[in-house]
Amino acid sequence: MGQTRSEPKAVDLALVRAGVLRRPGLLGADLRAALTDGYDRWLRDRFGDARGGVGLAAVGALGRREPAPYSDLDLVLLHDGRVKDVSKLADRLWYPIWDSGIALDHSVRTPGQALAVAKHDVKALLGLLDLRHLAGDDGLVRQLRQRVLDMWRATAQARFPELDELSRARWNVAGDGAFLLEPNLKDSRGGLRDALTLRGFALAQLIDLPPLARAALGDLLDLRGELHRAAGRADDVLRQQEHDAVAAALGLTAPDGRPDGDEVLRRANQAARVLSHTYEQAARRLAPARAPGGLRRLFGGDPRGVRRAGLAPDVVAHDGEVTQARDADPAADPGLVLRAARAAAENDLPLSEFTLRRLATAPALSLPWPAAPRADFVALLGAGPPAVGVLEALDFAGLLEPLIPEWAAVRSKAQHNPVHRYTVDRHLLEAAAEASTRTREVDRPDLLLVGAFLHDLGKGYPGDHSVVGAEHARTVVGRMGFGAADIEMITALVRNHLLLPDTATRRDLDDPVTIRTVAEAVGGSVRLLEMLHALTVADAAATGPGAWSDWKAGLVRELVLRTRAVLSGEQPTASPAVDEERCQLAADAKLAVRYRGDEVLVAAPDSVGVLYRTAGVLALHSLDVRSASIATVGGMAVNSFVVQPRFGTLPDPALLRADLTRAFAGELALADRLRAKERAYARGDRPGRPPTVTWFDDAATDATVLEIRAEDSIGLLCRLTAAFHRSGVDVRSALVSSLGGSVVDSFYVTTREGRPIPAEARADIELELRMI
Repeated sequence: MGQTRSEPKAVDLALVRAGVLRRPGLLGADLRAALTDGYDRWLRDRFGDARGGVGLAAVGALGRREPAPYSDLDLVLLHDGRVKDVSKLADRLWYPIWDSGIALDHSVRTPGQALAVAKHDVKALLGLLDLRHLAGDDGLVRQLRQRVLDMWRATAQARFPELDELSRARWNVAGDGAFLLEPNLKDSRGGLRDALTLRGFALAQLIDLPPLARAALGDLLDLRGELHRAAGRADDVLRQQEHDAVAAALGLTAPDGRPDGDEVLRRANQAARVLSHTYEQAARRLAPARAPGGLRRLFGGDPRGVRRAGLAPDVVAHDGEVTQARDADPAADPGLVLRAARAAAENDLPLSEFTLRRLATAPALSLPWPAAPRADFVALLGAGPPAVGVLEALDFAGLLEPLIPEWAAVRSKAQHNPVHRYTVDRHLLEAAAEASTRTREVDRPDLLLVGAFLHDLGKGYPGDHSVVGAEHARTVVGRMGFGAADIEMITALVRNHLLLPDTATRRDLDDPVTIRTVAEAVGGSVRLLEMLHALTVADAAATGPGAWSDWKAGLVRELVLRTRAVLSGEQPTASPAVDEERCQLAADAKLAVRYRGDEVLVAAPDSVGVLYRTAGVLALHSLDVRSASIATVGGMAVNSFVVQPRFGTLPDPALLRADLTRAFAGELALADRLRAKERAYARGDRPGRPPTVTWFDDAATDATVLEIRAEDSIGLLCRLTAAFHRSGVDVRSALVSSLGGSVVDSFYVTTREGRPIPAEARADIELELRMI
């Protein structure tokens, strides 16, 4: 097999990579080229002198000369079946790579074996298109690549459905990269895997890969390279905590000079949007016989023999797409854009690329909009999920912004609340789609749909997004031609879209002041109350799984029922502070723990520190407190805690009682155990910040409402209530709302004498709270 050169040390390959990453100024394509050159040289040296019948080739990122800093090395050792000791050569190549800590995907095959795998595995076939010679028998590698290319070109069209199914299954897991706040640069829809699929079909000469798509691929590769470098590992999810580091590496700065993490996300979203659009256009060309659901509904069966059908004036379905009629003249028809979009959404069909280009010639609608385009727009929103794709296509083609200029402010706009999964623009589209499922719950579904579409428009502008957004929404719907009363209703929907969830989770529903406050906020309108209820549910569903729960839904529903009763003329009344079961526990005059569904009742002799010690024990048992009601009956503290286990189910009440006994006796070392538990579950990427404190004087009956915003931690409620204890503050009730690692805790507090907290005492209380 010939002589070999002196072998590098096992650590050399890791040192090669480290040396490249230390070189200043290496970014983007230059970084990828330097990594490729370094890996290639090392592998050639390791392989040794040229020899016949065996060759080393790269596939994957290295084969394409596009490695990220911590990409796997994908290598193929090809042999003709006659060379001896191939396994020894393989060991000499693979083991030093493993020893260096670099991930390796490897195979040893003859060309025939490689082709056999490719024949039955479309992903392997697509990967072999990247085959690149590194060392040894160049002819062996070149011959295999040509045979792979011939196989691919002969079967690519037929194998598209299989690849498409795999792609869509992957998207179901990794989501849509065009709108996610933490997209997977590789696996999300519009990610690198989709770009490689498109490149494969372009290599088969079945599609063209437009310059915009090539540029998008370059952007994703640049982002991935700096993401790997910032994370120090092979991580393809562009997590929010890495956005600023990637921005700094790429020289992306905000107007204030700080790294612009939002621009990093915008580039990732925009690249994915371009590649997603390119993929869908390719899919229509590669699988024209695919039967869209809209065609099946239109024609009641197999639509493949149907060529053209009318959908609306000058709008037809043709070959599975919505297009303009032959004699349509978009340049003379301002309403055609929304009429075609409505037809596409209602029939679950895509707008053809040709039609989108032609629609761009349509003149602007007169202002205010005529009734017909306004009705088409409302019907488009009412089509539900199919409207999301249609509106996205309009936006991609530059047709949405002329209709709604304010859309530019929210396009690809990042959201910094971790509970959100989408950018602002996609969230608005999803909220409107969710609202379409609740139109039977309100008497003006058109106003609900438009309100959902606009509710977060203010996030594109400085200031309180509810207040600012309401004024922008007023402008938008005025331009659309809604009447004065409808404009006021939509404006109120946008301004108050957080009223119900914030009140339900931060205020005591048993306090008459809470119900009167909501009744006043909706201006006495049952219609607005019901539409806000429907919008609240739609907004939460469009936000993400962490934004809604049965508990929150129940609180909002109860708030709506009580407010509706007041609007109907009933007077709000306070519920009894202590129910019969709690009275019975108090009468027993001993420490007791009882479960009532997700409610934990704790009775204990009233003494100093009962509340914070109870909160601490609940935290030790991994119970997150959602709300708490505090009462004293006959010398017994009888407190109620609505809880949710962080893991598993509620613990045995006997265990809780035992730990409470020790905690009340001072034998549990509660503070030390809580600190240890918090360290075990702490997120190292979240810098600690002191809580913010806000006082509300008129939000409660005979108490002051104190709202605390802080980063969530296991022992937070214990520390807060302990701080109240040290400050001489009594807690009457508490509501805890946790979203995405942050909490908003609302406490109804009084002085020891049962009066609201005076203004002059608040500074010392705030100081104590900020020191927790």
